[in-house]
Amino acid sequence: MGKPKSLQQSADYQDWVIALKTRLRSLQLKAAVAVNSALLEFYWQLGAEIVEKQKTRRWGDGFLQQLSQDLRAEFPELKGFSYRNLRSIRQWYLFYAANEANWQQAVANLVLVPWGHNLVIISKCKTQVEALYYVNKTIEHGWSRNVLTHQIESQLWQREGKAVANFATTLPTPQSDLAQQTLKDPYIFDFLTLTSDYNERDLERGLVEHITQVLLELGAGFAYLGRQVPLQVGEREFFLDLLFYHVQLHCYVVIELKTGEFEPEHAGKLNFYLKAVDEQLRREGDAPSMGLLLCKRRDRLVAEWALSDIHKPIGISEYQLMRELPDEIQASLPTIAQIEAQLSDLG
Repeated sequence: MGKPKSLQQSADYQDWVIALKTRLRSLQLKAAVAVNSALLEFYWQLGAEIVEKQKTRRWGDGFLQQLSQDLRAEFPELKGFSYRNLRSIRQWYLFYAANEANWQQAVANLVLVPWGHNLVIISKCKTQVEALYYVNKTIEHGWSRNVLTHQIESQLWQREGKAVANFATTLPTPQSDLAQQTLKDPYIFDFLTLTSDYNERDLERGLVEHITQVLLELGAGFAYLGRQVPLQVGEREFFLDLLFYHVQLHCYVVIELKTGEFEPEHAGKLNFYLKAVDEQLRREGDAPSMGLLLCKRRDRLVAEWALSDIHKPIGISEYQLMRELPDEIQASLPTIAQIEAQLSDLG
């Protein structure tokens, strides 16, 4: 699109572009470690000015195309002033500035997150609260863009802290609050491929074979120690499905796996395991060991009652091996028999 005559003749527009160029030159002189924050601060100001000037000026539909052309001509080494990115800058500003009560505090954290991460967040999050959750988690854990995308798509915000647990009565604050936020419900292990009649040992083996993805799903702080860890109690030997140590909670975490519905006796058995771990593995400086019972299904009230008189800290969560497909999509997928028939025809 050609340069609108109204912009050619607008001293107001020309003066503003000159001011933008001056500020950009100043930005280039800042230390390299501050470039991301400084650039995003500039993006925020630019987004605000674009919105304001589109409301108050009559510069035509070609405004952003012309602005992109002018800035890229002056700063060809900078890649952030394409027409597409200018639209993203405007969208980014509007997403957060819509809530005037929060945006000033939000900006302080937004500029600490790489621009590509910011674009992923506003493209995938529906509300400011959800978006700022992922902004803060990215800062806290140093997530790559791929990890951030995975966490949003697996709905971490909706799942974190949702497990049924007795931490409020078995742990002191703030340990109890941190423990609660550490657990999710449900856990999603959609990287596993198991047959429909899998058992606990199949599930356990699959999780260990994909331990990197498991640690990502469990969240920051979990260190894997082993599977089928033996504990001798009296004349009997018991085996823990999975044993972890949490470096932030400073405690052992025992994970027990159940492929069916949660039953009250599962909590009692895990309580026994935690007693054994505290007696045999816990050292000075360790917090009380914590249990996580992962089951395919769980009645929330049954789980709450089962934990009400348990004295060891335990959380109970469901797990999913894959996300459910909508019925209309499932109906359109070929059956195994159809696929085999097609392969036979090819042969």
